[in-house]
This record gives sequence, structure tokens and C-alpha cells, in this order.
Amino acid sequence: MSETTTTPAATGSEAPASGALRRILSGTAGRNLGLIIALLVIVVVGWITGQERFMDLGNLVTIVRYGSILGVVAIGMTFVITAGGIDLSVGSVIGLASVVASLSWIQNASAQSTWLLMVVVAIAVGGLAGLVNGIVIAYGKVVPFIATLAMLVAARGLAEIFANKTTQVVSVQGFLSFFRGNLLGIPWLIWIFAIVAVIGWFLLARTTFGRRTVAIGGNFEAARLAGLKVKRHTVSLYVISGLTAGIAAVMFLARTNAGSSTHGTLYELDAIAAVVVGGTLLIGGRGTIVGTVLGVLIFSTLSNIFTMNNLNISVQAVVKGVIIVAAVLLQQRLAERSTRSR
Repeated sequence: MSETTTTPAATGSEAPASGALRRILSGTAGRNLGLIIALLVIVVVGWITGQERFMDLGNLVTIVRYGSILGVVAIGMTFVITAGGIDLSVGSVIGLASVVASLSWIQNASAQSTWLLMVVVAIAVGGLAGLVNGIVIAYGKVVPFIATLAMLVAARGLAEIFANKTTQVVSVQGFLSFFRGNLLGIPWLIWIFAIVAVIGWFLLARTTFGRRTVAIGGNFEAARLAGLKVKRHTVSLYVISGLTAGIAAVMFLARTNAGSSTHGTLYELDAIAAVVVGGTLLIGGRGTIVGTVLGVLIFSTLSNIFTMNNLNISVQAVVKGVIIVAAVLLQQRLAERSTRSR
């Protein structure tokens, strides 16, 4: 009597379903799902260690507001890294833009006309620094690391010269009243972060400009041979990064009530870390604004938990470093899997 091997009736339908689920989890949705789960786990840790204080609505708003300036910078950085570049100058550009916008003669002009002049000046300084970075990299053929490192040093030096190593107090009440106010109970700094994130997501994920950015990051030479104007596109990406640094300078002015050459110190590293944790490949060719926003929220939530529990600053740095290394290792695994599947 022979033994009959039976196959479960569900096997045929489960296999494709399992394959579809695997494809979803290995794609953009899966990566963002992993970040959301990681953020939820961190929130649970914060709730356990901070209890009612952590889950207080005011504290949750503080977490997002704390990350809003970094978030704006990280949005611009996402475009640059997606195209295979890097921008080490954004922190210094924030300091330079905040100092120039807060100089007394600009404040006097703003008080007599409109405080929007301070906003325009800060964003223009950021955009100009990005333009210089882009031209040096695209047309001067200087590697992004060196070009933006030079801008990091130069912008910080210019900020100290303009400020004469003093803090420029902002006294334009219209400016402070607006940016320290709320809309529908939500601080304007959070609204600015949200608006920049939505524009960045649309530009990168839903436009030809975004597809060209990904193409250049995936294979620069192939993009050039395909007819893309890669030099001009590269310049525009660094201008975007500079503009977001200028917007961040405005937010710094509103939050601290002053312009200073020390504003934005080390923000370039924090922004790169948030972008990498969010799933954008450091080698270029893949970028996600949603992931960057989640990466920023993860870091700002962790910082809030560390502060609430009086954790040593050195330990905080170690924990952040471990998270960054883990994110990079995960990226390498995903990149290798993607290469094998081509």
C-alpha cells in the first residue's frame, strides 16, 4: 500500500501571496514600515521611562518642534545624497545666513518696511552658498566632499567676520511674533517643516526632476549619455540644499531670538544621519522624503528621552552612533540584494 502525499490546498494561493508580501516588505513601503515600527518602539520606551511626562501633548509637540529645524535641513540633504553627492556646509551656512539676516541695518530696514526682508535675506544667503557649491562641484569638477568642506570653513569664517564674534539680537517684534505663534494650535516652526517636507516629497517622488535626480545618483555616466543635463541639475540640487539651510536659519532666528555664527554647528552630521537612517542610499540612486521625516522624528524622540532621563551626553552620542552604523549596515544589505536581483 503506497503512501499518498497530500499537498495542502492553500499552498498554491499562499505562495503568490507570500511572494507579494515579500516584495512589499522589501520595497519602499516595507522600509518605511520598519521605520514606523522603530519609532513606535522608541515611543513605548519613552512612555515607560518618562511615563505621563513623555506622553503629555505639550511634550509631543516639543519633540516635533525640536526636530523641525533639522528636518528642513535634512529634506534638502536628501536631494543631494540621492544624486550621489554630499553637503557638509549646511551647518555653517545656517550660521552665516542667520548672522547676515540679523545685522542691525537689515533689522532697521525690516522694521521700517516688513520683516519679510529678513526672511528673504536669510534664504537668499543660503541659496547663494548652495549655488557656489554646485558650480564648484559641477563645473569645477571638485569632489562634493572637498567643495562643501571648504564652504563649511569659509561660511563659518564669514559669519564670524560679519558678526564680529558677537551675538546679533533680533528685535523686530513682527518677525518674532509671527514665527513664535501658532496656527490651529500648532507652532509655525512645525508648519514650516511640514510644508517643506510635502514640497520635497512631491518634487522627488512625483516629478521628472525627481526621477532625473535618482537617475544621476544611480549611474552618473549613463544619465549623461542619456542626454540629461547633469551639470545644471547638480547645481540645482545644491541650491535646494542651500535654500533649506536658509529656511533653517530663519527658524533659528525665531527660536533663539538672535543670529550667531555658532548656529547650525554639527547640523550637517545630524542631517546626514537622519537621511541615512531614513533609507536614502549614501551611494545615491535611491531617496525617500518620507523616510527622512521618520529618521528626523526618531532622532528627536530619542533626544527627548535622553534629556528627560538625564542621560549623559557622551552616552547619547554613543547610542546615536550605534543607530547610524546599524542603518548603514542595513543599507549595504539592501544594496547587495538589489544588485543580485538585477
